[in-house]
Amino acid sequence: MSAFVDARTLPSGTVLTPDIAIVGGGPAGISLALALANTKLDILLLESGGANFDPVVQALYSGTQSGDDYAALEAGRLRFLGGGTNHWGGWSRPLDAIDFEKRDWVPHSGWPFARTALEPYYPRAQALIEAGPWIYDKGDSIASAKAPMLPLGDGGLYTSWFQFSKTRDGVLPTPFGTRYQGDLKVAANIKPLLNANVTAIRLAPDAKRVDRLDVATLNGNRFTVKPRQVVLAAGGIENARLLLASNDVMKTGVGNQNDLVGRFFGDNPVPRDVATLVLFGGKRAPYYGNNLNMGNGAVMRAVFTPTAAFARSKHVMGSLTTMEHPVELDETGKAATVTTATALGVDAANASAYSVGCGMELMPDPDRRLTLTGDKDALGLPRLKLHMRVTDADFAKYRQTLSELGRQLLASGAGMLRLNCSKRADWLKNMDWGHHHLGTVRMHDDPKQGVVDADGKVHAIGNLFVAGSAVFPTYGASNPTLNLIALTLKLADHLKKVAA
Repeated sequence: MSAFVDARTLPSGTVLTPDIAIVGGGPAGISLALALANTKLDILLLESGGANFDPVVQALYSGTQSGDDYAALEAGRLRFLGGGTNHWGGWSRPLDAIDFEKRDWVPHSGWPFARTALEPYYPRAQALIEAGPWIYDKGDSIASAKAPMLPLGDGGLYTSWFQFSKTRDGVLPTPFGTRYQGDLKVAANIKPLLNANVTAIRLAPDAKRVDRLDVATLNGNRFTVKPRQVVLAAGGIENARLLLASNDVMKTGVGNQNDLVGRFFGDNPVPRDVATLVLFGGKRAPYYGNNLNMGNGAVMRAVFTPTAAFARSKHVMGSLTTMEHPVELDETGKAATVTTATALGVDAANASAYSVGCGMELMPDPDRRLTLTGDKDALGLPRLKLHMRVTDADFAKYRQTLSELGRQLLASGAGMLRLNCSKRADWLKNMDWGHHHLGTVRMHDDPKQGVVDADGKVHAIGNLFVAGSAVFPTYGASNPTLNLIALTLKLADHLKKVAA
């Protein structure tokens, strides 16, 4: 049985020589380590934090910002074992096939493989996040047996489904640090190292491979790791910082010969109260506004999603529109409801209204980026600055999707939609974020368009890989955890071949 080791207890100057060093103990790092358990490979899992939250460690994440308002860099992620799964909401949904395609209306779009490349790995990813049976595409029939679904007229949106990770104590979905700590301990070939901060990726003089990793602890201990293969799994922000800050051999940073590391930062905007949805017939089915236990081990929620055909014809981005809390209509809203229902020949005596929210997909933007600053953290690493922006086109595309949803509600006679956002200020005043850090080490077969290749290997560096949502070339609207784990399991199969 292996055990968790506190890096602060290692003798300074120690040199560790694993087959694979995994940098980061969040969902990607832990999933990768577990996928390589019980192989002949010697795995070192390096986690910056401990088993629990520590504000001193968390402060290593702080940085600065410009552009549109965004969450503080230290606020949207957690720097201890389990990473983002220590505060995630459990929302799970596979990316759509169109998310992987090169879309003519989306500059810089296109993954180097289709969704079919991830499909063999989705069931294992689903099991790791403990989201129950895989029934995303069968939600309609299961839900209809519980309560009537909201009818939509023919058109560009359809009802799709989220599933949710298993909750504990009624609140927290599967936290990878505590849930899989025992599995990591019993894997004889995995050595988890806590409080171990990688401070530099040191390349060989010819810049063709990683020679070693410099590692430090906050109590001043320093040691070296000389692995055969390295996988960065520290998240969409920290992966970029490590690559940019490791600039002794490649002066612009590791893998940054084409000035791409840190660019294309993405997240899913979650604007609130973007519209008001009126149901003429009264209350909605419970799975539209809440997470509903379907009785088969799956907890699900319905959302409205653009079809691929609608996205192609109208050039919209991905979005997942949600019905939220009930609202009281004002007098104008009540009059509009009565007038519209009368014109449609339906009864609106029991009409009810709900706030509408969404998760949006942003267009890839190379100027939405992370750069290094002159400020240093407690370990001596440069802190980051994020330039954040959401364009008017991002909002306009989603407004077009909402308009189509309103048209379909009218066509079915089920309801109507009032759009609440027209100006940029309307969208931004109730803006929230998914805290999904995406795209900063993007994947592309062409090194002039991406930092890593289809296997997650940094271009031109033979033994350096990146795992997690940092490599997503485009973002989709689906929450990334299920998808990044599937992608990580694909990487694990590749590493079994190249590291054997």
